[in-house]
Amino acid sequence: MLRPRNLNPTGSPAQGADDTLRRRAIAAYLGLAIGDALGATVEFMTPNEIRHKFGEHREMVGGGWLKLKPGQVTDDTSMSLALGEAILANGRVDALATARAFDAWMRAKPVDIGNTVRRNLISWRRSGEPEAPPSEHDAGNGAAMRVLPLALATYGHPPEDIVAASRAQAHVTHNNELSDAACETLVAMLHAYFADDPAAAKRHIATLVENRPQYAHDRKRCENPSGYVVDTLHAVFQALAAHNDFEGCLIDVVNRGGDADTTGAIAGMLAGARAGLEAIPPRWLKALDPQVRSQCETQAVALLVRVARRHA
Repeated sequence: MLRPRNLNPTGSPAQGADDTLRRRAIAAYLGLAIGDALGATVEFMTPNEIRHKFGEHREMVGGGWLKLKPGQVTDDTSMSLALGEAILANGRVDALATARAFDAWMRAKPVDIGNTVRRNLISWRRSGEPEAPPSEHDAGNGAAMRVLPLALATYGHPPEDIVAASRAQAHVTHNNELSDAACETLVAMLHAYFADDPAAAKRHIATLVENRPQYAHDRKRCENPSGYVVDTLHAVFQALAAHNDFEGCLIDVVNRGGDADTTGAIAGMLAGARAGLEAIPPRWLKALDPQVRSQCETQAVALLVRVARRHA
């Protein structure tokens, strides 16, 4: 089995971070990147098109509309890493620091960028206001896909602080109640999985559906999910419920097509946190871009160490 590398600069276990928690955190970050890279190959394809070309899409082969190399990731992972670096540099989730980090990321010409993200970052350049105005048109999945570093940085914090931090990062590009509800639920689910409490994660989904009935997902199978955050979570929640294993969950969700890099990324972070590092197939770890793998492993532990020091 492939072991995680670069757990901290010395390669020794990070002080203050429980080993099981650390491994779940790393699995969540690697799951995000793996789901992103796996799903990007079939992004914007329909399930029938995927079946015609691949039978069942199971391997990190690159390609897709972005013509990626095998194991290469998209904005889902790169924005998450940018957010994580901003959190580490500032010691907290800060809207202005987040806007600056995302702006620097956009100026570096990423392989992909969502329309809502681009529009609101350009608006920030003009206004200097890091919070985009509320908009019913900003219910995309672009804020939800990057919640993992926030979840790591706020693990164990009071609920009101977690909500404030979630909205600080989300509202830079997506100031929308449906997006907020999705982000806050995903963070709560990640925290539950970090604590090895999958029942609590299910309760968070039930609370979301109770408060926002749009998120009810026990209807027909969600295929070809769009970038609308409700569609995204429908597909993710169905795949999580149908498969307890990491591999089965990711194969299920990306073969639904549509915005498959983002459904893959979100399902990957959740399934990784739920199942742990041992559950990730070694062939996917080997195929993932080595630099991205190292960044994910290192940042996961660094964010947990910051939390441990805060509570020391």
